Amino acid sequence: MEKKVLSASLVTRGKVAASQRIDVLSAGLSGGDTIRPVVTKVKVKPGDTVKPGSVLAEVAGRPVLALHGSLPAYRNLTAGGIGQDVVQLQQALAELGYRRGSDPSGTFGPGTQHAVKSFYEAAGYTAPTTAGTKTDVAGKPGADKPGERPSSGTPSGVTAGTPTTVVLPASETVFVSDGPVRVESVEAVVGATAAEKLMTITAGALGVDGALESYQKDSVRPGQKVDIFADRSSGRAVGTVASVGPAPAPSGKEAGAAEAAQRFQVKITPDQPLPAEFAGQDVRLTINAASSAGAVLVVPTAAVSSQADGRTTVIVVANGGKQNRVEIRTGMSGDGYVEVTPVSGALSPGDRVVLGAGRAPAPSGGKQ
Repeated sequence: MEKKVLSASLVTRGKVAASQRIDVLSAGLSGGDTIRPVVTKVKVKPGDTVKPGSVLAEVAGRPVLALHGSLPAYRNLTAGGIGQDVVQLQQALAELGYRRGSDPSGTFGPGTQHAVKSFYEAAGYTAPTTAGTKTDVAGKPGADKPGERPSSGTPSGVTAGTPTTVVLPASETVFVSDGPVRVESVEAVVGATAAEKLMTITAGALGVDGALESYQKDSVRPGQKVDIFADRSSGRAVGTVASVGPAPAPSGKEAGAAEAAQRFQVKITPDQPLPAEFAGQDVRLTINAASSAGAVLVVPTAAVSSQADGRTTVIVVANGGKQNRVEIRTGMSGDGYVEVTPVSGALSPGDRVVLGAGRAPAPSGGKQ
């Protein structure tokens, strides 16, 4: 018997994931003379850290470039283009040392064109161009016609003296948000026709998404401490429960199995940034679900027995080997111990108790 701070814990599973997950897609052909979208280079592998300005892969000789930003690329940007995506591009290029010159913020003018051209040259490529200044269906300058792709050089049928403008194709740009950017998986294979998804990258701080069964949910609350153990790397970390809520609805063949048992999602925020090696790993989560306010008197769970008359007792071994049954009231339990408070008699730290006493018959006379 001893006094100790008692904690109750539960163990579940989780996975380490970043705050942003991006599938890098192949838009097919981006060069006017290209006939097949073949993967010509893969510049990264799973686990790599990606810096803004890096080349992720090549499709038919054209690069897929990473830039800093939170707004996904959704259109080709060229002369006269105006919008928040242009602002994002100008800021991303400025971070790499390529300024927009005298262009207003959010306007794709000559200064922004020069910045894009310099950026491509530094990466080892020629910036795509398009002939002249085009208008979209609303008459605004700078947009490509629907379905038309910019060329990677002088457009077919255009003479050398025809004015051209630099264009940044959406198919050659991936914008990623703040935080470390890592490669989670790579599907692209050099020499193969580019599939829809080339790779998956993640960005932002690493966190942990865990799963709770319905019977565990009520024991877990924000603020509780969590021990994190990474299976593959054997790494350890400490985190804090951030939130508990319904798990995302499963889809496909997983949906039928999930109907039988409701699960809940628990989000864990690491107390310190997780090492990059944790990314994508399955982890074991030990959640400290409860803790006594201070040191309490405890005995091993096996020392507690239930009597036929409803009393809960422990058997204390006195000096000389004499055994006394002491009625107790139990409190919280955890880690193989249970909190005890004597109802009759006395208990003290250091007392020896009998383990595995089991249920005793009801006393026929006085107290045992």
